[in-house]
Amino acid sequence: MLFSYALHEEAYKEYIKAYEWYESQVDDLSARFMNNVEAKLQQIIKQPEYFGKRHANFREAKVRDFPYMIAYEILSDKHIIHIAAIYHIKRNPKVNIGGINISWINSTYS
Repeated sequence: MLFSYALHEEAYKEYIKAYEWYESQVDDLSARFMNNVEAKLQQIIKQPEYFGKRHANFREAKVRDFPYMIAYEILSDKHIIHIAAIYHIKRNPKVNIGGINISWINSTYS
C-alpha cells in the first residue's frame, strides 16, 4: 500500500523554525538537516510500521545526526501518514508524543 504524508501545521512550523536556525549556524547545516528529515520521512512512508508505537496510535522516529524526533500516526483508510510533530528532544526533554497536547493533532484528520 502506497502512503503519502501530510505535515500538521504545527509540525511544519517547527520544521521551518529548525531549518532557519541551522541555516544561521554553519554552511550546509540546514541542507543536511533538511535532507535527513526528508530521508526519515521517506523511510516512514515506505515502512510506516517500522517504528514502534509510543502513545496510543502515535509512533516516533529519530532524525539521523540531529536531536529531532518525528511523531506520526498511520491513517490506513486514507493512505496518509499524518506527521503530528517534528520536535527538538534536547530543548524539550519532557516533550514526547505522550506529552504533546494532542487536541491540535487530532483535529486535522478526524
